Amino acid sequence: MLLLGGAVSCWAAHFSTVVIDAGHGGKDGGCVHHGLVEKKLCLDVALRLEKHLKARGMRVVMTRRTDVFVSLEQRAAISNRQRHALFVSIHFNAARNHAISGMEVFYRSSAGKNVASRILRSMDLNLKGKNRGIFCKDLKVLRATQAIAVLVEGGYLSHKIDASRCATSAHREEMARSIAIGIMGSRS
Repeated sequence: MLLLGGAVSCWAAHFSTVVIDAGHGGKDGGCVHHGLVEKKLCLDVALRLEKHLKARGMRVVMTRRTDVFVSLEQRAAISNRQRHALFVSIHFNAARNHAISGMEVFYRSSAGKNVASRILRSMDLNLKGKNRGIFCKDLKVLRATQAIAVLVEGGYLSHKIDASRCATSAHREEMARSIAIGIMGSRS
């Protein structure tokens, strides 16, 4: 935590490495809607995020760089080998109700909540789409990760307008940039 004039800042998190987790991969395609395959979009955003963070001087570790399957346990183990890390898992969502749309970020700890808030605020400022909020959720990959951990859902591929946005390279680039801004803004 960052000390400011003797007080602990509730917005700062201490990490020197960002572990970027491109969700799904290989035999696990994630959701598929409107001709979009989640695993491909996750990897695209993750690789773009890596470039943005490295340009800002961050050390970055990737859980995958290609279309391979990596188990949730392996993803957590990659993160757990890092000291002073932030784990950021990139995903896209889907729902049976195709009217549901928007971006959301999940976390498990208070430090994760602060990072999730910063990331979603940056995405909300820089991207079109609904801000669905941040949510505390006991997701296996977050639970198994010892580092500060968040899971970003970049939009609902089951929603026609969200899917059309997520299909564009420009939107995914802005998503990666916005996530990077949120990450850097939460760092102490």
